Amino acid sequence: MELYYSFSALIVLSAIFSYINSRFLKLPSSIGIMVIALIVSLGLIATDSVFPRTFIRISSLIESVDLTEILMGAMLNFLLFAGAIHLHLEDLREQRAPVIIFSTVSVVISTFIVGTLMYYFLGWIGLHVPMLQCLVFGALISPTDPIAVLGILKQAGVPKSLETKIAGESLFNDGMAVVVFILLLALARGEDVNTSLSGIATLFAKEALGGIALGLLLGFVGSKMIYRVDGYNVHVLITLAIVMGGHLAAQAMHMSGPLAMVAAGLVVGNYGKDPGAVSDTERDYIDKFWELIDEILNAILFLIIGFELLLIPDLKQYIWVGIAAIVIVLFARFVSIYIPVRLIPFRTRFGKKSITILVWGGLRGGVSIALALSIDNDLNQDLFLSVTYFVVLFSIIVQGLTVGKLTARMTEHAEALAQE
Repeated sequence: MELYYSFSALIVLSAIFSYINSRFLKLPSSIGIMVIALIVSLGLIATDSVFPRTFIRISSLIESVDLTEILMGAMLNFLLFAGAIHLHLEDLREQRAPVIIFSTVSVVISTFIVGTLMYYFLGWIGLHVPMLQCLVFGALISPTDPIAVLGILKQAGVPKSLETKIAGESLFNDGMAVVVFILLLALARGEDVNTSLSGIATLFAKEALGGIALGLLLGFVGSKMIYRVDGYNVHVLITLAIVMGGHLAAQAMHMSGPLAMVAAGLVVGNYGKDPGAVSDTERDYIDKFWELIDEILNAILFLIIGFELLLIPDLKQYIWVGIAAIVIVLFARFVSIYIPVRLIPFRTRFGKKSITILVWGGLRGGVSIALALSIDNDLNQDLFLSVTYFVVLFSIIVQGLTVGKLTARMTEHAEALAQE
């Protein structure tokens, strides 16, 4: 019953904040909800002595939500499936080389750049944090967040080819990110880990490739079931079964649930909704259902991110570290994109404008916070959680609100040059 009350409170707050944003702020829905939650959080902190019961109640509500379990174990699967089901396989196939490289090689490059620079910066200001722990932070902050990216890019007016690259990268980089994060966290804990090339390859194959294979199988079976029955209600139930049953299967087999959902969503979105198999009405119902799921879960997630401020007591203490981390993460993002683009002969040429949009459009979000919350307390969790929060806020609010304007300005500039 407690879960029902918590979920009800989150839905009510999301609805109220969505109304306020639509009525007054008129920001993109997810960002608007998070900004209002942040303002309310700051207000509660400022008036804690005047309204202590309100502060305690909302803090208890947010504390009762295990963000790592809720996001990584449930919400992420729904949101990734909802994002992948609308992605055209043909667009992804055209951009497959950049997507694969950015979601694997770029994540590793960024992890080591962020970890190394953070290690030296923290030592310079007198915080002596082991290199391994800094690399753990690099691993959790390097992958772009699919929820933030998919939720914001579709409203930003980014060119289709670049949108596919950034969206595809964010959907698939979970595999490499999870492998790197698990490996580095285990080493930081002092666990006995097989760090040989074969050991890492085995872990990657089981987590990432196994997850993709499971997702393809689920998508294929689900699509066949959709072909053989009529009725949008049955079709929607089948897609729900794919996500919820697929998550349980991935957990039982120790495979990547998120990657399984991306693969399953791509198959169902491109074959399960084939015009020859389902009617326009049935396809429209499936699309609308998953768009609604996407909107509701995004609203709840960004609300929780805004209220997480109440649960990070040392945020002020690490403000300068957080600002430095923002610069370091953006620099690492630039290098991790620039090196592959210059060294690998992609079919599509990447100019300065494309690289700039790819760097600025690589948003971080709830996944990074959830991973930071899974770090042990004795591995400087407070420090890395606070720094992660600064990076995520900057990424979502500043980058998320300006990536569309940046793209429009660069497009206008390119058109003006072409006319001269």
